[in-house]
Amino acid sequence: MEIPNNRLLPDTANINGLGHLEIGGMDVVDLAKRYKTPIYLYDEMTIRNRMREFVSSLRETYSKSKVLFAGKAFLIKRIVKITEEEGLGLDVVSGGEIYAAKEAGFPMENVYFHGNNKTMEELSFAINTGVGSIVVDNLSELKFLSSLVKRRPVNILFRLTPGVDPHTHSYINTGRVDSKFGFQLDSDDLKEAIGIVKSDTFLNFTGLHCHIGSQIFDTGFFRMASEIMAKQTVEFTRKWDLPVKELDLGGGLGIAYKPEDDPPTPKEMAVAIADPVGEICNREGIELPLLILEPGRYIVGNAGITVYTVGAIKEIPGIRKYASVDGGMADNPRPMLYQAQYTAFLANKMREHPRDVFTIAGRFCESGDILIDKAYLPRLERGDILVVSATGAYNYSMSSNYNMVPRPAVIGVKDGKEDIWVEREDYNDLVRLHR
Repeated sequence: MEIPNNRLLPDTANINGLGHLEIGGMDVVDLAKRYKTPIYLYDEMTIRNRMREFVSSLRETYSKSKVLFAGKAFLIKRIVKITEEEGLGLDVVSGGEIYAAKEAGFPMENVYFHGNNKTMEELSFAINTGVGSIVVDNLSELKFLSSLVKRRPVNILFRLTPGVDPHTHSYINTGRVDSKFGFQLDSDDLKEAIGIVKSDTFLNFTGLHCHIGSQIFDTGFFRMASEIMAKQTVEFTRKWDLPVKELDLGGGLGIAYKPEDDPPTPKEMAVAIADPVGEICNREGIELPLLILEPGRYIVGNAGITVYTVGAIKEIPGIRKYASVDGGMADNPRPMLYQAQYTAFLANKMREHPRDVFTIAGRFCESGDILIDKAYLPRLERGDILVVSATGAYNYSMSSNYNMVPRPAVIGVKDGKEDIWVEREDYNDLVRLHR
């Protein structure tokens, strides 16, 4: 039995004959019993479907294009391998992410290294491992990089701040003028950086980059940023004699976290971005650059769920009903950081209709450890298997050992089989590095 109008769960989500949630041909209740909870559960087919959708949408709109997976959303070795198999490049933001890519055997020439405060050690590591491109964020970093590159050229892009405010949460809004990221347009720092690049033979300027934020539903903001960056492409090519071979417009496409969410499609995002680039460059007689997009959340967000077991149930008459689960803010800090909202299901009671409202509380020693303020659920009992949907992006990446609790396992499912992508931590892992 299919789940009607499903937008929150993975593509392969079904309700089986027992009334249980099934993902990738696997009964989620059985997986919870076998691997214990909490677990992060990923549907490999959904990840691949989203990658293919993004690549084809951009290619159909703008043939001279490239898609990178924004690794910060969820970077483990298995995802790196899937990214390579699907023909995407990789966007990384730290030495650790570079190391994970290298250990997974990813072609390093197809890696782009971002970040507003890359250390000298990270930059050296990137150069020595053959990272394909470094996205320079500021003048200080450029000077750092210039002092390190003395043997062979390194490809660089400038990250610019286009001044576009997409009105998302302030913590995931990166395109405004007041941002820690990127060069301000027409700033003295940018002009000095241009001068350094033109005089340093080992800094190979290949293009421009921007990223205006995350969880964006209005493609008009993508179009605004694209117009600004296309004009910068003309200016760099004509005024500064620095042809823009690559134009990276970042990511930020939103996903559905709640039933009423209605995000745009990758095709709609691609059209909003590609059209201004083509129009402006063709009008000005500028060679079209390679257009790069960097989806992260869209690729893995709805491909992943987190599976919990319900524990204590507490009712405060006239106020609310609490249902506590065996995870919380350590495996999903986003509700506390961004006021992120999620949807819950009971994996063992998928045919039962919601009959009450619960506040889903975590197990951690913080009053603010609330995963969902209002969850509409069927009759709830201790031992029920509760699933929170759309937790595939930034949950594992941002997880912690708060209260000395081991991180959950990551399980991948596909075609009726499961595979352990990341082992569950144990108590020994918590103290292994202690002295």
